[in-house]
Amino acid sequence: MKNKLFAFLSVLVCMLFLLTACGPAATAVPTEAPTTAPTELVTAVPTEAPTEVPTEAAPCLIIGATYGGSINDAGYNQAMHEAVMDIKKNISCVQIIEAENVYDEAGATSTMENMIAQGAKMIIATGNNHQYPALALSETHPDVIFEHAGGWEVRANFGNFFGAPPNGWYLMGVAAGKMTTSNKVGFVANAPFGWALTFINAFELGMQSVNPDAQTFVTFTQAWGDSAKEAEATNALINQGCDVITMFVDSPVTVIGTAESRGVYSIGFQNIAAKEFAPEYWISGTYYTLGGTLTWLAGEVKDGKWGDAPFVRCGISDGCMGIAPFGPKVPQAVQDLVAQKLAEIEAGTLVVFAGPIVDQDGTVRVAEGSTLADADMANVDWFVKGVVGSPK
Repeated sequence: MKNKLFAFLSVLVCMLFLLTACGPAATAVPTEAPTTAPTELVTAVPTEAPTEVPTEAAPCLIIGATYGGSINDAGYNQAMHEAVMDIKKNISCVQIIEAENVYDEAGATSTMENMIAQGAKMIIATGNNHQYPALALSETHPDVIFEHAGGWEVRANFGNFFGAPPNGWYLMGVAAGKMTTSNKVGFVANAPFGWALTFINAFELGMQSVNPDAQTFVTFTQAWGDSAKEAEATNALINQGCDVITMFVDSPVTVIGTAESRGVYSIGFQNIAAKEFAPEYWISGTYYTLGGTLTWLAGEVKDGKWGDAPFVRCGISDGCMGIAPFGPKVPQAVQDLVAQKLAEIEAGTLVVFAGPIVDQDGTVRVAEGSTLADADMANVDWFVKGVVGSPK
């Protein structure tokens, strides 16, 4: 009986194993995330590319601009660059092509030719020695408008624009005449050409109007941007007793920085950024704000309204130049006096180059009742009485 029971149980166990083996296999738990996303989340990809690709609108005007130095010089080149950039701010469809540190005429020619090849229909040449390369190109490219900063040549498609600094220099002379205690003021300039001499004369006339004993001592570096010569000239003037220094070079940074390091007052020119280099001994300065003028000229070109050979000169009253904020050591009385003189100039009751004006040798250069014409300022070859140095 026991043997029969044992046999029955053995058969039963075998049947259970067979049933288990024949059943569905256990589902394995995945150990990694699926390599593909669920089918319902997959975004269909187009099988064909769009037939048209959107394109940007073509510029309404391409402008090329050349600079003789760095556009970060806190001086002339930066002022010109900022004015050109104002065109883009005011006329958004304009495209600007720029080239800085274009030193020589050959480089100016090739640079402007390259800009024209890229579609430029207006060239703004701001370097002093870019004028004649631009003038030559204006003859071979009559469909391009050329504007030069501060020059004198004009043609059917070639014009000139610039600020009108003499009145500003007179005002800075007023400030210097009130701030000097030694009655010796130094002026570092590039070279003795007409406009440089005019600026120096205006400065001295401003000093004389408030301080007849004040003299302007002039040193020429014979370069627009030679920092070694500018530092040497500034130190030499200070060593002579000058307690105020100003300049007419591309970048005022070296002259102002040198004066500041020696505790000497400075007056800036070209760009308002210059004041950052004299936090303590800065008096003031004048600077160019030509963005509105260039925007107007570019708009005329864009609209096909540019006139024959425009010759634009504009000053403080026209918004083309500004007077920088006064430094922390300048008394309010001096600031008020400069403002008063500016008001007189704007009212026409004060004319900077009204006669009688005599030169260093006592020769009458502008007779009483006469004024020095704007057209003659570029040809001045003399210094007014009170300037120390040679105009040659």
